[in-house]
Amino acid sequence: MLSLKTAGLVPVIWLGISAHLHAAPKLRLSSTTVGPVSIQQGGNAAAQTLEAYNAGDGSLSLQVSSSVPWAQAAVGAPRGCVTREGICLPLTVTFNAASLARGTYTGIVTVRDPNALDAPQNITVTVQIGGGVPDQVNLYVAPNGSSDAVAFSANQTLIGTPSTQSGGAWLSLALDGGGSFRFAIPHKIIARHLEDMAEGVYNGSLAITGSNVAAENKTVPVRLQVTSQPIARATPGEVTFRLATGAPAQQAFVSVSNGGLGTLNVTGVAAASSGTGGNWLSATANGNLVTVKADVAGVNAGSYTGTVTVSTNGVNNSLSIPVRLDVVAASTPLAVFEGILNSGNFDGALAPGSVAALFGEQLSFENSIEGTTIPLARDLGGLRVLVNDQPAPLFFTSYNQINFQIPYETPVGDAVIRVERGGQRGNSLSVPILARAPRIIQVGDSGVVVNSDGSLAIRGGRPARPGDAITIYCVGLGATSPVAATGAAAPGAEPLAHITPIPRVIVGNAFSGFAEITPFYIGLTPSLVGLYQVNIILPLDVPQGEIAMFIEGDGYRSNSVIVPIRQQ
Repeated sequence: MLSLKTAGLVPVIWLGISAHLHAAPKLRLSSTTVGPVSIQQGGNAAAQTLEAYNAGDGSLSLQVSSSVPWAQAAVGAPRGCVTREGICLPLTVTFNAASLARGTYTGIVTVRDPNALDAPQNITVTVQIGGGVPDQVNLYVAPNGSSDAVAFSANQTLIGTPSTQSGGAWLSLALDGGGSFRFAIPHKIIARHLEDMAEGVYNGSLAITGSNVAAENKTVPVRLQVTSQPIARATPGEVTFRLATGAPAQQAFVSVSNGGLGTLNVTGVAAASSGTGGNWLSATANGNLVTVKADVAGVNAGSYTGTVTVSTNGVNNSLSIPVRLDVVAASTPLAVFEGILNSGNFDGALAPGSVAALFGEQLSFENSIEGTTIPLARDLGGLRVLVNDQPAPLFFTSYNQINFQIPYETPVGDAVIRVERGGQRGNSLSVPILARAPRIIQVGDSGVVVNSDGSLAIRGGRPARPGDAITIYCVGLGATSPVAATGAAAPGAEPLAHITPIPRVIVGNAFSGFAEITPFYIGLTPSLVGLYQVNIILPLDVPQGEIAMFIEGDGYRSNSVIVPIRQQ
């Protein structure tokens, strides 16, 4: 019924707890980004300071390095924290960007401590030489009250004085959320379709003032086209790969959607890589989904750029998607801090038996491998995930993701997880384990909720009906009775692996009220590993519409998903 891979279910790691594993410092950073920092071409910016602190035992002994010559970092003497209470180590990033040409540049500052948990961690540093304000802007809207926007950031809150030649007050500059103490202030240039604006082209301008970067204080021409044709939009608007020498080819996906009217079709796609890296970039289209591929075979360490051009029947015709490739030296496997997530809604809530995904770099240099036998193997292609030094069952391995199961034997509290590749030991991450952390498997804001006829009760699917029996699929409900075996298929006959005491399912909203439902079965899905199901009968008086649904027990609550319920 549900494939562990296609349902987003991911394996989790064996977490055994021994005191010596936890008697170690834990690295924490006040932020993992600096910038984008706007810098006048030929000039420099003031140094930026972040803070590192120890969330564990012992003391930190930090080392820092930079991937680029124009940004360097240093560790200062311990002092009182600015961003929190306690003692911190200041990390100062200085810039040497005077020789950089106009454009946007990104580098990585790596903070290491070989004896600390949750290290190393990377700080992404971005500078905008010549500023972030665009030279000109083209926007597209449909004649239905829609809007379009271009985002950029600056060091200060800017003032934008709009001027339009026709069409009324359709142009504005707005803040796009809050900034940080490192002064990256996001802005948006917005165009809105106003009532009675006919199809056609409208021109305007935005006079930008208030920046300490002279190049950003300028008048930006803005062109708006109101059209009933399709308008192509790309998500994400840019793609970045970070691969080691010798890594297998990796893919990223760009969705092309229609921000206008009519039907949008992708008519072609082309990829071009620049510089000395050769033809490392390729792209293909399947409908409106574009697959971008980076192959570093024969590519030396360094940074490379490219462009994927997507042709469409939209009024804006083609989209140019910038692609960046960073090739680094091969090293030991690296699990990303806070990169161990449950497979239900991909947040950090984990419990014994949870199906989880671990994200990182250089985890495996083999092509992706999917576990095909049950009980699940604890070694796939020479790759192991260790929880408190005990190997965990594996569902799936690849260069940057491993799916595994948190063993049921894992005690509540902090667990230590690391990856081992061909005997090479990776870094160690500390992960909190809760007794129960249910997460309904989520697709968008809908949950994987199945009607009795096998259809999905999601937006765009068949709504559930009052009086129906439905099944909710989730992960992370923890220990069962009888006790489930780690990595093994759940029992397919009585006694099934139940959850006790039985939690409740809550459906409804603040307007229509809530119904509390007791499941007639809640436990592991027979014959599968780590997948739980909750079977309920919807009351005849259940609230109807697109309503919220979540699971609640003593001391825990799941994520909330939207379920359509209607009398048909």
